[in-house]
Amino acid sequence: MKWKCLSFEELTTTQLYQLLQLRSEVFVVEQDCVYQDIDGLDQQALHVMGYKNQEMLAYARIFKPGIYFKEASIGRVIVKENSRAQDIGHLLMQKCIYFVQQNFETTSIRISAQQYLIKFYEYQGFASVGEGYLEDGIPHINMVKEEE
Repeated sequence: MKWKCLSFEELTTTQLYQLLQLRSEVFVVEQDCVYQDIDGLDQQALHVMGYKNQEMLAYARIFKPGIYFKEASIGRVIVKENSRAQDIGHLLMQKCIYFVQQNFETTSIRISAQQYLIKFYEYQGFASVGEGYLEDGIPHINMVKEEE
């Protein structure tokens, strides 16, 4: 896997198309959830992309503290469906945590996690905080990874 972390301005039109296509494929089609994916925050994010043979298999976006949450945050975490049994999701999260530390000089990270993935995020050092809630009709919960 090759990993890239780019600002919105650094993305090529091909990369932007690939990441929007993957987000639509997973969040809209696979999860059968109609929601506004293009939310006006992509321009403020760093985009973490994982490629194998020039195909984008993994994607997430990261934010510095104060944009999405008080803490730095990771969102839109995706692994292409046919690649999920290969631990790429764990690699993606490790890369995101690394890029947060390198770019934002913090290890305190908050995410809005789909509840069925709590164990996945706990494995990465996140802990649930507060009560669950519905986001776009899907059960979510806030999770935090504190400073190390």
